[in-house]
Amino acid sequence: MFACSAAEGCKIDVIAIDWSGRARGAAAAIWLAHVRDGELVALENGRERDGVVDHAIGLARAQPRTVVGLDFSFSFPRWYCEREGWHSGRAVWDAMRDRGEELLAACEPPFWGRPGTRAQTLGEPLRATERACGAKSTFQIGGAGAVGTASIRGMPLLARLAGAGLAIWPFDRPALPAVVEIYPRALTGPVVKRSARARRAYLEHYGLQDSLGATSEDAFDAAVSALVMSAHAGELASLPAIAPGAPEAIEGAIWRPT
Repeated sequence: MFACSAAEGCKIDVIAIDWSGRARGAAAAIWLAHVRDGELVALENGRERDGVVDHAIGLARAQPRTVVGLDFSFSFPRWYCEREGWHSGRAVWDAMRDRGEELLAACEPPFWGRPGTRAQTLGEPLRATERACGAKSTFQIGGAGAVGTASIRGMPLLARLAGAGLAIWPFDRPALPAVVEIYPRALTGPVVKRSARARRAYLEHYGLQDSLGATSEDAFDAAVSALVMSAHAGELASLPAIAPGAPEAIEGAIWRPT
């Protein structure tokens, strides 16, 4: 793990990105929140997937003590990775760069969620971290709450982030700047996000009256995720290394505050 120095304390910049798997118009649904010293300094949309990742890289280069949280799955259950011959996170991300759109178009087992398909039974549908968080299966690429499409279209960009010098946790040795997988529901706790009134009331606890974060569920998830991450900066600055052979070494892990 990496530690906080006495001079720096545990101050880090936090960027949380609420992702989208839309084939078109993703920029409207992708929101980026930037928190510094516990204060929301930016909350914006309008960038496509490539653009928002490039923006995050630019922010991390300007301030290396940065952690970026991305709201999509970083990998698949271990059995599927082993079946496909993927033995590292980068192998998964490269495969999604080359085959991701083909897998989405075919929607063949273990993928499901399109009309006429059923939840697959070839193997465990959830990663260990998804079971622990109550998250949905990355194999679901259609239907209510599906996360697979956004994940498949996000995974190739992890290689770009890694190539720019950001450590992708838990696949890389912990270092700053870092990238972690987040699940906003695990960070916001119980809140009726579809209600604008509930979103406004929640954000008022952070002193964010009339915040953009209340305008949509996507903006809300980005803002609250970044604020919660910032409140646990010490944990983000002390991410543990994962032992080789552990499920997380190939499946990844959703970061949650302890």
